Amino acid sequence: MNNRLTWLPPDIHGISTAWLTDPTRSTLRGKRLRCAFNSPAAALDAWPASWREVLALWVRRAETGKHYRCATLLTHASAARANAALQLFERLLADGLAEVEERRDPQHGWQAHSLRFLDPAALRAALGQPEPDADQLRWAEQRNTPLGLEELDAARSTLDESPPGIALARLELLAALQNWHDAGHHSGQATRRDFAFFARTDTKKITDAEWRWLTDNVDLAAFGIAAHSPLLLIAANLSLESATGTLALAALPGFVGLPLQAVQAIATIGNSPSCWRLVENHSAFEKAAAARTPDEAVLWLPGYPPSWWRDAVAHLLRLAPAPAAIACDPDPDGIAIAVQAGALWEKAGQKWAPWRMDAADLRRLSHRRPLTERDRGLLEQLQQQALPSTLAELAAAMLDIGEKGEQESLFWQ
Repeated sequence: MNNRLTWLPPDIHGISTAWLTDPTRSTLRGKRLRCAFNSPAAALDAWPASWREVLALWVRRAETGKHYRCATLLTHASAARANAALQLFERLLADGLAEVEERRDPQHGWQAHSLRFLDPAALRAALGQPEPDADQLRWAEQRNTPLGLEELDAARSTLDESPPGIALARLELLAALQNWHDAGHHSGQATRRDFAFFARTDTKKITDAEWRWLTDNVDLAAFGIAAHSPLLLIAANLSLESATGTLALAALPGFVGLPLQAVQAIATIGNSPSCWRLVENHSAFEKAAAARTPDEAVLWLPGYPPSWWRDAVAHLLRLAPAPAAIACDPDPDGIAIAVQAGALWEKAGQKWAPWRMDAADLRRLSHRRPLTERDRGLLEQLQQQALPSTLAELAAAMLDIGEKGEQESLFWQ
């Protein structure tokens, strides 16, 4: 309400008037404000749905001290809801929810020209709408929510580029991943639906866009989360024996996929391999599986070894110990992946060695890519470890030429 105006006593309808032009002057173009100050509280929940829908459009970002032209509000309401909008102008005035400026038209008399919502925040609350800047304020408060895992903190740092509402929803998922990890679920295996229910108590409440963002920024496999039950891909002539029967892999061409439960059910392994070959790139794995000798077993290494994969392979290694040859991309992550996978063999008292991962392999690639700053930082960290000589030479070669490669073409040569 403008306190500098003089408001006349309310009329028989309870509406007061304040003149914006001199009412004593004879003019056909006067201006006045009208407002009902002592109306009982309006019960918006009893209003017709069409009124509530139009009002929700109008007050979504309305400000307390601003007048909005009625013609503009009618346009926002759309022609289909014009009647509801016209009725709403009258109701807002009668219920003391808006101050209306009227202008006198020579042909049509007094017409509503603009209105000011007296308390738009209260109207938004009554309609169940958030405040316009609520997401921005919440994001400012929550953007530094502590997360215990560096990978999750790194993912959070990308959210400043997103609208606040999207950033908040994705931060919620990162916090759920932290809780998932802290609860020990990362050491098992689960589907995306399992995690969605954990995060939002609904298996379908994580959108496709959110899954794409999570996949791009977080190694979900390291949290034991897969789109479906993950499979250990293996090509071998092993005979896998459980309490209920025997599976002879030699009877099947190509390779097979075994879920963790199936691997854990294996009690003994016949026809043990002389060597385990691990291959990171899926296409390269298929080539290696086709080219293996009968006494070799070839496993697909799905990037940084997730916990379910480590558990499955450790179980196989206990039943069929043999050295390993590990082939990953000749890049910084490939070295790190090979070291992590090789740790399983070290723990089992078996030897392992890089395979098709030396400096010469990198240099003979016809296509290489430049190292990133992240790559260089990772190489510096790796060089502080006691790497196998082949991998140490590969790391030095990458820094020397400033490039990295992919292993797939190495298996086509």
